[in-house]
Amino acid sequence: MSNKVYDILKWIAQFFLPAVGTLYFAIAGIWGLPYGEQIVGTITAVDTFLGVVLGVSSYQYNKESE
Repeated sequence: MSNKVYDILKWIAQFFLPAVGTLYFAIAGIWGLPYGEQIVGTITAVDTFLGVVLGVSSYQYNKESE
């Protein structure tokens, strides 16, 4: 994985997905949009998976650098 791809995915995992999940959860509660818990749960699951993949990638990169 290139540094650019890693940085983009890291930004998505740290900022974008949590922000989207929080936004939908808040708007769903205010406006009564459907499937609030399911959508936010899915976003959280994807974000967690992405975080683990990036953590493994970072660990391997640092291990190879030593």
